[in-house]
Amino acid sequence: MELSEEQFRRYARHLILDEVGEEGQEKLLQSRVLVIGAGGLGSPLLLYLAAAGVGTIGIVDNDRVDLTNLQRQVLHTTERIGRPKAESAALAQRALNPQVQVDARSERADARLLAEVVPQADVVVDCSDNRATRYAINRACVAAHVPLVSGAATGLGGQLGVFDLRAQASPCYACLFPEGPGSDDNCATMGIFAPLAGLVGVLQAAEVLRLIHPFGEPASGQLLTIEDGGREFRRLRFARDPRCAACAGRPPAH
Repeated sequence: MELSEEQFRRYARHLILDEVGEEGQEKLLQSRVLVIGAGGLGSPLLLYLAAAGVGTIGIVDNDRVDLTNLQRQVLHTTERIGRPKAESAALAQRALNPQVQVDARSERADARLLAEVVPQADVVVDCSDNRATRYAINRACVAAHVPLVSGAATGLGGQLGVFDLRAQASPCYACLFPEGPGSDDNCATMGIFAPLAGLVGVLQAAEVLRLIHPFGEPASGQLLTIEDGGREFRRLRFARDPRCAACAGRPPAH
């Protein structure tokens, strides 16, 4: 594709970066990213994806904007309280960059929906807030060989993992966090330091762009943990679990 004059101006600060340039920006404009969750993590993530020129952005969230969300969910506004978050997110993205295509779905991210939308994406981003959805997203990405960027944040701590499921040797989310019984730690019960949600969401956005146009060291097979409200960072490496219930038998990507 050939960039228009408006696109040259809009993305000028990307174009002069050696790591992105015109080739990288064109890849972004032609890419499709699916985001599950338009809350605390999804808010900054979705804004930066739109600002960076990701061509098509899918949003899945069946929740509605609530007053308690606005302490950290900067994508939404007081005037949009009560509206579906997916719809509110789409309005914000189109206002920021009318050139992006937004497919907003106010639906629950169940196995049926994920089987439909995940194979259409170049990258999937998990910004959900419960274990069942996280594992369902992981299984759908494993089946479709689609890279997954997963984030979480509660209290003063957060984490970010990249799972490039296009590669046969790449671990999946369940290799790191095996499925099993457990409770959900969420913001409603644990609270959250507001800027922490923004920090994790912005880091997710950076990894999405790197997956679309790679540069630097790949982050797949690494878990970034964030503590003390963003003051402490640790990076852990992990390998694929040959006994993983979610991905042990996955065939090579075609």
